[in-house]
Amino acid sequence: MRITIHYFAALREITGQATETLDLPEGATVGDAAVALAGKWPALKAPLAACVSAVNRTYVTPDTPLHDGDELVFIPPLGGG
Repeated sequence: MRITIHYFAALREITGQATETLDLPEGATVGDAAVALAGKWPALKAPLAACVSAVNRTYVTPDTPLHDGDELVFIPPLGGG
């Protein structure tokens, strides 16, 4: 299956892109996608661990299954005051 990843903030800086497509096996989860991305972009491993995830604009947990055509976003923590 093919999903679309959207990158924001530090994740965009690390990858140098706003979006990319990722091919995953059927039955893959959000956590599996994070592992695949950390394998492709090793510098993402630590930031992804601190992110909240959303699939198709709905917050999800790492064990949420993905489906062909899904849009996955990892939302980094916000700072400021």
